Amino acid sequence: MTDFLDTFLDDYFAECDEHLITVRRTLLALESSVGQSRPDPSVTEELFRAFHSLKGIAGMVEHREIETLAHEMETYLRALREGEVRLTTGGMDTLIEATRTLEHAIAARRHPEQPIDVEPAIVELRQIARAGEEALPTSVRAVASGPSWQCFFTPSPELIARGINVDGVRARLRANGDIISATPVVSEGGAIAFRFVVRGHLGEAERNAWRADGMVCSTVADDSPTAVPAAVPERPAATLSTANYVRVDLARLDDLMRMIGDLVIRRARLAETVARVEPRLASTDWRGIQENMSALERQLRELREGVMRVRLVPVGEIFRRMPFVVRDLARETGKRVKVDVSGQATEIDKFIVERMLDPVLHVVRNAVAHGLETVDERIAAGKTPEGAITLTAAAAGEMVTIEIADDGRGVDAERVIARARVAGLAIPAHVDEAAILELIASPGFSTREATDRVSGRGFGMAVVRSTVQELGGTLHLASTPGHGTRFTFELPLTLAITDALIARVGGDTFAVPQASVREVIELDAAAIHAVETGELVQYRGGPLPIVRLSDVLAIAVKPAGRLHAFVVGAGGGSVALVVDRIVGQREIVVRSTSDPLIRVEGIAGATDLGDGRAVLILDAAALARHARPSQLRGRAARARETA
Repeated sequence: MTDFLDTFLDDYFAECDEHLITVRRTLLALESSVGQSRPDPSVTEELFRAFHSLKGIAGMVEHREIETLAHEMETYLRALREGEVRLTTGGMDTLIEATRTLEHAIAARRHPEQPIDVEPAIVELRQIARAGEEALPTSVRAVASGPSWQCFFTPSPELIARGINVDGVRARLRANGDIISATPVVSEGGAIAFRFVVRGHLGEAERNAWRADGMVCSTVADDSPTAVPAAVPERPAATLSTANYVRVDLARLDDLMRMIGDLVIRRARLAETVARVEPRLASTDWRGIQENMSALERQLRELREGVMRVRLVPVGEIFRRMPFVVRDLARETGKRVKVDVSGQATEIDKFIVERMLDPVLHVVRNAVAHGLETVDERIAAGKTPEGAITLTAAAAGEMVTIEIADDGRGVDAERVIARARVAGLAIPAHVDEAAILELIASPGFSTREATDRVSGRGFGMAVVRSTVQELGGTLHLASTPGHGTRFTFELPLTLAITDALIARVGGDTFAVPQASVREVIELDAAAIHAVETGELVQYRGGPLPIVRLSDVLAIAVKPAGRLHAFVVGAGGGSVALVVDRIVGQREIVVRSTSDPLIRVEGIAGATDLGDGRAVLILDAAALARHARPSQLRGRAARARETA
């Protein structure tokens, strides 16, 4: 959890830096409005938004001194915007000094150090927001002749009880002269006092009478006709914006990945051209070309991996929102829920993180609404009153796994089947966890009789599964009645460029992303056994269903004694996709098909291997799911009925 908080604070400080950059830039534009009745509305609005955002994010991490100071600056800007006070040179100085204090306060939290005392800046801002220029702490005004005095007023509970406060002291001084400046100061003991610089004639009788009211006045040594500025203690420069973080628009990274993809295709075409001229070259010349080609391929791969790493962000961007969602839903349903998070530092492509936010949110909501029991039900079942939802992420090679588990009642298979029959869905003969997932992910399926804010309208899981499939991932369900449910998302690390296995089926060439393939095996055609549900082969001591891509894709092939197959899926859901032969491994650029009119289940997109011809990219998991033995048997039965 510490690593997660550290990452969250890194983002918080980076966002503070962005807002402070906006503030520093906009303050320069605001200074041109000094003396006007109302400053430029667009400038004050931009400053207002920046301080409002700083206040909000500081409140999220409980940095109260930053939150309070930003709030007071926001209040003063609102007064400027609405014309309640006029922007003066003193007010401008106060804003700049308060911004500097805010910078130091943020820097102190970052390092970390003792929090900065922002109370003097807060008092200054409150005064200028209430009284205008006469109360500005650093205001500088031309005044009449007379000696200069500095008066210190130290408020106390006793004086306040007698009705003596800062406003009363200011009124006394104004009646006897002109206030040059008013500055809050902090004594060594931490008490707040106020230093007023006054030009005028203060009689000895008044000064002696004021001592009993907490005011001590003395003459200022420099009695020049110029205004006396407030003394501001020097502070070391705050270290704020670091060089460790540079925020880049994702669209620019997309353009960079597109250009790298074009380079990958050009490199593949160059390799094809060089291979054709190899017979015409001497061995010494060919060796040099081959070395350069290998170096080019290696450097291009390093470039691709480097840009891909820039696109990677922690899965914690999704996970960090879930505890707040669960808290609201638990309050609404009356359940007690705790959320355990692990693996939030696991990185995945930013695009995938954005697309997966809603699916993860929906599954978590389902876990609270459907999975977890009420407190009384859990106690009756011998469980703890508080239910648990666990979010876990882990990376393995080019795939990232996200698991969402609860310790609730589990999926009631009989109820799911009953509701599926009511909805008119086809019920498979053999109902396992994969079949249950197919049913609950069907459009329109829901186990709820009525709709509410928590349960939804029955289209959620269908959207979850389709989103995962569009991202080239898979969704799995594991449930134990009375003990809980686990949903597992398996997602590719990135989508733009990936490693793929190139296979041939008949006269056609296809690419299969390597991340979706668990194993590649060679089959003896004589070892394949035909059964009622399809074809099987012995694999690691057990039967493995096989699916011939030539049948699924309707491609004519010649009989062969040896075949190759991709093993996809896990456990009882494993399937072997049979091809004629595997040509090799290549780095490919994925061109997805987003047009719904040409999208086909089982085809993830297309690529170019360098010869200028489009090669289809197969979605191995979708093909395996589409061609399950039970579904093949159903199609065969329908074909016989039609005949």
